[in-house]
Amino acid sequence: MIKRSFYFLWSSQTLSNMVDVFYTVALITFVLDRTGSVVFATLVPFIRVIAQLLSGLLAPLMIAKYRLTFLLSFSQCGQFLLFALMAGYVSPWGGSNLYVLYGLILAISFLDGWTTPTRNALVSRLVTDQALMKANGMIATTDQIVLFAGWAVSGLMVAWLGYFPVLLLVAVGYGLAMAVTTLIEDPTEPKRGSFWDVRSASAAYVEKLAKEAGAEKTSVTPSRWDTLKEGWIALWRSPRLRSLTLIEMTDMIGGSVWAGAFLLVFVKEILMKDEAWWGYINASYFAGAVLGGLLVVAMANRLNRNIFGAMLLGMIGYAALTAWFALNTSAPLTLFIVLITGPFAELAAVSGRTLVQRSVDKDLLPKVLSAQATLSNTIFGLSLLFMSGIAELFGIVNMYLLAAVLTVLATVVGWMNRRAFRSGPDGVEQA
Repeated sequence: MIKRSFYFLWSSQTLSNMVDVFYTVALITFVLDRTGSVVFATLVPFIRVIAQLLSGLLAPLMIAKYRLTFLLSFSQCGQFLLFALMAGYVSPWGGSNLYVLYGLILAISFLDGWTTPTRNALVSRLVTDQALMKANGMIATTDQIVLFAGWAVSGLMVAWLGYFPVLLLVAVGYGLAMAVTTLIEDPTEPKRGSFWDVRSASAAYVEKLAKEAGAEKTSVTPSRWDTLKEGWIALWRSPRLRSLTLIEMTDMIGGSVWAGAFLLVFVKEILMKDEAWWGYINASYFAGAVLGGLLVVAMANRLNRNIFGAMLLGMIGYAALTAWFALNTSAPLTLFIVLITGPFAELAAVSGRTLVQRSVDKDLLPKVLSAQATLSNTIFGLSLLFMSGIAELFGIVNMYLLAAVLTVLATVVGWMNRRAFRSGPDGVEQA
């Protein structure tokens, strides 16, 4: 069963993801036009990653204290106000100091760092366990549709309307997303007594115990350090979570190979085509990812019988197709390869996310997801540097082959830890 609040969450996140693409394209284009420097333009995504990394590290403190629905609303409200300021700054009457713009990007990205772990934690609260795979598939499908449509339309919108109107549109989009988010009711929390009832029930209960304890307050209230490390400890202590994290991080080392710069080099050097084919390949991959999401939704009941097996199947298929992609030199065949890569990638991603959500207590899940997001951002950033070096030293084909090998290695790691997936939710073998 899927509760009505899930659809509010789904629609608000879809809207905010869509306008986020518009914002990224508008900002990068603006910086390039003002400076003509690729380095200054690259600072836009770099600052975003750094801010989200810091936000992920501090997110457990907010999650322990406030309702998840409030954190989402607060994040979107803050971004709405900051985007309005940014739109004014890049308007014909605004300033031109890039450091101010980078400061706004830092603040927006810091608030956005709470969004993904909070959203994924809320999903498991708003649907029954049986419907979790289907709900994740629905979100994955719309995420890919938004990315595909957003990147296709955003450039045209910036060229047609200009930076100022597009960023105003982004601000309005976040305002609407915030309004929809306020309609979400978390069934694990008591109903809000008022609009300002933002504390989580568990935080209020701990505070009550601390007041009753008086002098023993410090022994009742967990320290900030304990709160920060709680999700990380859970990742290490649970055999299943530890296995899932190791699988994801091993695969993530090669996960940056689909970044635009690498793909463009492959198109020019191996396929001997121009930038237009870069766009065709991206479109084909997104189409395959959407198809994969739809297949996961349609087959959710069947996949629920063996989610771990579905995840490994997705990874093996993805690895094989990545290797085929690397060794292929036919441009039309490349479109077919990336099209069928999408379903395998979505199957692995949705299955892995569902397994994490089912492996943790709902109160601890947001902190675990924050820890995982922090690890993912770190590994992805390092992967960009590592894979750049591999491409430079050994060639773009060998870089893609290495990415395929890393995914196979991640699959082997999963298979070696399969006992953790035949046990209880915490990964402890049952009698």
